[in-house]
Amino acid sequence: MSNYKLCLFASGRGSNAEKIIEYFDASDQVSIDLIVSNKSKAKVLDLAKRHGIAEYLIANKATFSKSNSLIDTLKEKGITHVILAGFLWLIPSNLIAAYPDKIINIHPALLPKYGGKGMYGMNVHKAVKANNEPQSGITIHLVNENYDEGKHLSQVRCEIDDNDSAEDIAKKVLALEHFHYPRVIEGYLNT
Repeated sequence: MSNYKLCLFASGRGSNAEKIIEYFDASDQVSIDLIVSNKSKAKVLDLAKRHGIAEYLIANKATFSKSNSLIDTLKEKGITHVILAGFLWLIPSNLIAAYPDKIINIHPALLPKYGGKGMYGMNVHKAVKANNEPQSGITIHLVNENYDEGKHLSQVRCEIDDNDSAEDIAKKVLALEHFHYPRVIEGYLNT
């Protein structure tokens, strides 16, 4: 039986979720027991089916923010940690209270720069490019009641060349995410 049972939250295609699943596939300490999404057509739900992982679809934002039904499901499944892997909604305070210091997120920039509401995906990379930043990277952090303001667990940087487009920056950052996120999760679980 796994010591840690993870639930992955994702809103899109699930490339980070897939890397996390692959990384922990052979682990006898960590299992991925649930995938949660707020979008019925999210590709991450196909990933859940392919890997035989239970899925949970959030009905709407009001239910997510005000109901304890998701928390009840997480507790019933014995979930120990929640991992955000491209989940775009603000995590409600009742879920944070149920999982204090056990919700981890990844952000595609070096926080505190380029964080907050609306700063996700290409929005971040376009802003980094527009400001001629010499570096970008990822920030892996704990989740609190505010977007992208939780305690940092890790930051990893990449250099930006003058001729890099926002799409080039996105590719560099995604490569960092795929490599580092599962390893930082593992390190945090073992602290």
